[in-house]
Amino acid sequence: MLSRLSEMIWADWIWFPVGHGWDDLKDHDGKVFPKPKDLWATIPIALCFLVIRQIFERTVATPLASLLGVTDKKRICAPPNPVLEAYFCSTSKHPTQSSIESLSKQTGCSVRQVQRWFRQRRNQDRPSKLKKFQEAWYLQSSHLTHFLYLIEYKPWFHDMKLMWDDFPKMPLLPSQYWYYMIELGFYLSLIFSVASDVKRKDFKEQIVHHIATISLISFSWLVNYIRGGTLVMLVHDSADYLMESAKMFNYAGWRKTCNCMFTMFAAVFIVTRLVILPFWIIHTTLVYPLTLYSPFLGFYFFNGLMLVLQVLHIFWAVLILRMVIKFLPGNEIVEDERSDKEETESEDEGADRELREKSKNGHMQNGHAALNNNHSKRD
Repeated sequence: MLSRLSEMIWADWIWFPVGHGWDDLKDHDGKVFPKPKDLWATIPIALCFLVIRQIFERTVATPLASLLGVTDKKRICAPPNPVLEAYFCSTSKHPTQSSIESLSKQTGCSVRQVQRWFRQRRNQDRPSKLKKFQEAWYLQSSHLTHFLYLIEYKPWFHDMKLMWDDFPKMPLLPSQYWYYMIELGFYLSLIFSVASDVKRKDFKEQIVHHIATISLISFSWLVNYIRGGTLVMLVHDSADYLMESAKMFNYAGWRKTCNCMFTMFAAVFIVTRLVILPFWIIHTTLVYPLTLYSPFLGFYFFNGLMLVLQVLHIFWAVLILRMVIKFLPGNEIVEDERSDKEETESEDEGADRELREKSKNGHMQNGHAALNNNHSKRD
């Protein structure tokens, strides 16, 4: 039964146009072609990326952050409170007003103190500016290295119809092999490290993007869509390192440099993701092949993933344009629309002063237990 299922999954008509199949990808006359088993090499490569990242962030990114003046402001830690901690971990980090009032009664703390505790506790979990800088520097270096490695000119970069020339019998180049293995290993490492990475508002979209990218790279390798795959990856890497560079200068407080890098990123992103990708590359993978072959399942699968990426690009383009609109008129620093901003404590500090003044004037605590030594319960 398993052999029958394997035959169905790997049937030529699923993966290739009529008249072609897996036999076309057998090595012959010194020509080498991609093979499914090659993809196993990406797992140890992904693990190597995880190790390299830890070493890189500690030995390179941290000293660079110090050199650029990236510093973290001191955060006020939420005082220990088992009841509030249990609610924070198991129920919600953002309790409703009714929940806050209920927790206030359970703990003997004022509503203001409960609100303050949750705000401080949420800020504790937010990544530090140094961690954000380390991640941005690692991703910037990775994307830039990938981009420079692939920037060597190939004929199908100019005439994209050549990506279908003699398909699927195009021999594999050594540079293509290593680029695919490294790029796929890199995205696998991002999936492995997702639990420890900085969480942003578009976290779900990022996961969808990584999965779609991994699926796209793997599928294009299996069926020798490598020329088209390298074009897609080149388009992505050409803008991503600029975005990470803008983040780095943002965290360092270099306003003009950050704005300049972000403007460059926005321009490259719009041109590559909203013009070149849909009107050149996707057109060549979705429309042009229909003049050469009859549609097949692999054709629909590949282009379905391409369209998923394009929808995500439109989503991010909207965020980018919103940031451009915000910072251009006032020449202010770019703020990442995807970042979860740290909540301010200014209102709570004002409430603290008011409580201390009342305490000095003889106001009593009415027998309620305080959350800590500095804050009393207020009706």
